[in-house]
Amino acid sequence: MKLIFVSEKLGESRAFFLGRWLRALLSLCLLGTTIPGVYYIFQELRSEPPSLSDLNSDIELQKRLLEQAEKIGFLQQKSNNEISALTARLGTLQARLSRLDSLGLRITQLANLDDGEFDFDGDLPVGGPSVSVTDLSFPSLISNDYWAAEEAISDLTMHLEDRERQLLFLEEVLDRREAANNRQVFGQPLEYSWVASKFGNRPDPFTGKNSFHSGIDLTTGKAGAEIRTIASGVVTWAGPRSGYGLLVEVNHGNGFVTRYAHSEKLLVALGDVVTKSQKIAHVGSTGRSTGPHVHFEVYKNGRIVDPATYLSNTIR
Repeated sequence: MKLIFVSEKLGESRAFFLGRWLRALLSLCLLGTTIPGVYYIFQELRSEPPSLSDLNSDIELQKRLLEQAEKIGFLQQKSNNEISALTARLGTLQARLSRLDSLGLRITQLANLDDGEFDFDGDLPVGGPSVSVTDLSFPSLISNDYWAAEEAISDLTMHLEDRERQLLFLEEVLDRREAANNRQVFGQPLEYSWVASKFGNRPDPFTGKNSFHSGIDLTTGKAGAEIRTIASGVVTWAGPRSGYGLLVEVNHGNGFVTRYAHSEKLLVALGDVVTKSQKIAHVGSTGRSTGPHVHFEVYKNGRIVDPATYLSNTIR
């Protein structure tokens, strides 16, 4: 490499030849000067204040981010409130269904109904993710737990409607059973009593001669006890009758008629509709009687029959 220097005073020029090692040393010197310069220029450019348009853009961006954050917070709070409301409703439905199941199971047990006909002792349908609302992010809250709660409520509502249908049917079954039981000629005219005289042939209490006794004499040992009809029906006689004293006669339908004689006082009148075990009179000793008792008769299709078949809880 050759360098030429020119003198201004003398107007002379001189040439110098640089060897390989001298050229390398000169290059390192120049490079060391250039790198700090470039770094200085970069720092100066970097430290220049932002322009007004850049500031406006930053402010607008921050404003939009704040608005979006407020919207997300509002929606998340709204969703949290809706989840809380759904959870409360879910708990109410579960409690209601549990009460219906307990009631239905108790009724079926008391009524001795077939367990297979009604399903009141099955497990309640419950479910849903076990996640606290406060731990949920907004997207997962909407996509998972909200719809899970809605689905659980829908399932519970269906089961609740099914239980209500079963209870309505159970009510119908019990009503029919009660109606049949009320019509059934079977029961006890006196709450506590014993048989003083049976149905059939016996010595007449007044003459001592053999005679036919058309009913059963029931006694409690004293007057005034309540006489109750053993089945529902219509009163076809209420008043004095020869030999019977004060008599109540009840037609139960299906060919059955019962009579309650020697009463002290009547509590029903002709044409009254009576129910099973309803009070109809008080024990007395009116008519052809030796003491306070009930002379009880049963007629089936117009023929007198032994009342013992239709009595319950009587000491004989």
